[in-house]
Amino acid sequence: MSHAPSTDEAPEPGASGRRPRKVVVLVSGSGTLLQALLDASAADPACGYSVVGVLADRADAYGLARARAAGVATAVVALRDFPDRTTWDEAVVRAVEAFAPDLVVLAGFMKILGAPFLTRFGDRTINTHPALLPSFPGAHGVADALAYGVKITGSTVIFVDEGTDSGPIVAQRPVLVEDGDDEETLHERIKVVERALLVEVVGRMAREGWTVTDRKVTLG
Repeated sequence: MSHAPSTDEAPEPGASGRRPRKVVVLVSGSGTLLQALLDASAADPACGYSVVGVLADRADAYGLARARAAGVATAVVALRDFPDRTTWDEAVVRAVEAFAPDLVVLAGFMKILGAPFLTRFGDRTINTHPALLPSFPGAHGVADALAYGVKITGSTVIFVDEGTDSGPIVAQRPVLVEDGDDEETLHERIKVVERALLVEVVGRMAREGWTVTDRKVTLG
């Protein structure tokens, strides 16, 4: 798959002659990754992207408050409001489609997205993981890395596919495991790296586009 910023839209200020790429962010909790994206785009209009919508699977997700404070439209699609996962997934697709995104970012989104979503947005949806994939996939990546005794772990940005943290790798950044680390201390350092890495990746994807060939991701 290949995506490149198009040049046929009317230019807008701060996007190097192109409109900012439209980003939709999916959250389930506090929204610190979302906040990093919002702060970066506010600080640098030339970053190449604008967060145009935030969707949560929980009405009490604090990420929604962060979005509203930034003047970003929000939507809630809660699983409990639907009879099954497929119907919920289709509702998520409709909600995201309403924002016409160029890129979708899962930022602490704690639900698995199924075939309807992946068919529609799988070629433009990325996620972060607190380990150096393909090592330590799943919900306990930090604890698993510690238990295995690795000396280096880190953060990974991937495209989302039907597997568990198995999509093509977009970018990675290492974090050293220090003597005396527990899951909390290590995860906090990974989160700092994760936020910076996600901001960098989203900006580059927005400005330069990307290609994926046989799992190899190239930005620009």
